[in-house]
Amino acid sequence: MAANTLITLSNVQLAYGHHPLLDHADFAVQPGERIGLIGRNGAGKSSLLKLLDGRTMPDDGEIMRLGGLKISTVEQEPELDESLTVFDTLCGDITESEDWQRPSRVNALIEQLGLSADALIAGLSGGTRKRVALARALADEPDLLLLDEPTNHLDFIGIGWLENLLLNARCSSIIITHDRRFLDAVATRIVELDRGKLFSFPGNFSTWQQRKAEWLEAEKQQNAKFDKVLAQEEAWIRKGVEARRTRNEGRVRRLEQLRRDRASRRERVGNVSLAVAEGQRSGKLVVELENVSHAYDDRVLIRDFSATIMRKDRIGLIGANGAGKTTLLKIILGELQPTSGTVRLGTNLTVGYFDQMRAQLDETATLADTINPGSEWIEIGDQRKHVMSYLEDFLFPPARAHSPVQSLSGGERARLVLARMFARPTNILVLDEPTNDLDIETLELLEDLLQDYPGTVLLVSHDRAFLDNVVTQTFVAEENGHWQEYVGGYDEWLAQRPAPPDAASEKARKKEAAAAERAKPIKAIRVTSWELRELEELPDTIAQLEAKQSQLAAKLADGSLYRDAPAEVDVINEQLGSIEKQLITLFGRWEALEEKKNGGS
Repeated sequence: MAANTLITLSNVQLAYGHHPLLDHADFAVQPGERIGLIGRNGAGKSSLLKLLDGRTMPDDGEIMRLGGLKISTVEQEPELDESLTVFDTLCGDITESEDWQRPSRVNALIEQLGLSADALIAGLSGGTRKRVALARALADEPDLLLLDEPTNHLDFIGIGWLENLLLNARCSSIIITHDRRFLDAVATRIVELDRGKLFSFPGNFSTWQQRKAEWLEAEKQQNAKFDKVLAQEEAWIRKGVEARRTRNEGRVRRLEQLRRDRASRRERVGNVSLAVAEGQRSGKLVVELENVSHAYDDRVLIRDFSATIMRKDRIGLIGANGAGKTTLLKIILGELQPTSGTVRLGTNLTVGYFDQMRAQLDETATLADTINPGSEWIEIGDQRKHVMSYLEDFLFPPARAHSPVQSLSGGERARLVLARMFARPTNILVLDEPTNDLDIETLELLEDLLQDYPGTVLLVSHDRAFLDNVVTQTFVAEENGHWQEYVGGYDEWLAQRPAPPDAASEKARKKEAAAAERAKPIKAIRVTSWELRELEELPDTIAQLEAKQSQLAAKLADGSLYRDAPAEVDVINEQLGSIEKQLITLFGRWEALEEKKNGGS
């Protein structure tokens, strides 16, 4: 292990039953890294965190840690003592640790996070509990921070705070999250756990998406070549008796090895297949709210809000935790009468509801009974599916169909709720934080389904990318119970929301300056012969740099490099950074020369 490497996994194996979570995996963490750990539900991401912080031991292989390494972990659902205050939870037992500076750090974190020092843990919301757990981990001043789905239960303000915290933290971090925008903001490296192996990609999530697509295509071509060779060898071995008498024994041994390799090749697990049973069409009007207000005691959550929801609208509800999003949902659905104002519901409304707390699941029921009690068949559109086949579409093997709900992980519960909701005819889908616990692939498939859904969608989510990819308009909680309707998703809301007066005037000033600049007369510009030659050569120069970029990225994708030559990792990252800067400059030059050429002709 290199002198400054924090932790190294070499040839590590971990399995539960016959299912290998880590299969001779290599991995290393360098100082200052922010690693986004991604992979499918059940792939073993949380188990990997437990190996790193020592809660679990590997079945085989070696884990080496830097001397004195301090690791802090924030789990998906942090365990906090309900009887303690926030301050006592964060401080812990100072006399044991003799960390006399901890109270001052704790007070600073409490102020930074807007927590109440004297509040009891028992009365806190899920989002506030997550903040307390994060603060407790940070108060430890770790060298390595492990975060398991840290954005679950956090609102946009909390997610923004966490992004800034990680960007400015001195420690390295490994983050399991499905939040693609969050990964783009903070990650310096993406590590994917896929079929027991750890694959490393430098850069953020968007960079990973591009490189992973290239990697999968290369794997597909390699497997196709392998299968072709195997088929040829199988055909040869089955020739007539005379041919078998004279066959080359070395070739036979090669065939046997090919068969063993093919049998041991762990195929990529199938995708979740999503389809939704569409109910009878609702009327054109789904619901009309007129001057709706609602209050609990003296607190007004909704003040004089009017809106009309039509069939096929896909509406996102945006607001801080406790702003009243779920309350507004219930009023829209007619489940709660507002304090004042009128609600007019449309006709033929059939609602499918996805509850963020998964409260609708019976813990003792089997998966099959949860999907379709009393029947083995499900009708989805013009399709008739057996419940076993339908469960397989959501990655539940037939052997688990009769397992109880209580045996499922968080991600599996989310998939089961989706499976049950989609199995029933609906024309309104209500999704309250559906992205919690779902892996990224399932999220993207769910996005596709919702975009094509012929009914109406009401969505509460703090996943900014999910909102942008799904909704056509947003209802946003603003100050003092006021709600405002905006066209588009999260980014459109950011662009449209009222700016502070100073910012607005600065924006207007810049707009006027830009208009004045555009109004200046443009001089005719003629491209020179040497610039034309430069323009012709630019594509080849860029292609060479991109080829070099791909070669370096392929090297970094090899997990053993981080173990065997960690110093080379820094060198390659520097080279990649330099290439990226050169490419930006070259593309800018290409655009400028093209513009000059077209303007001068």
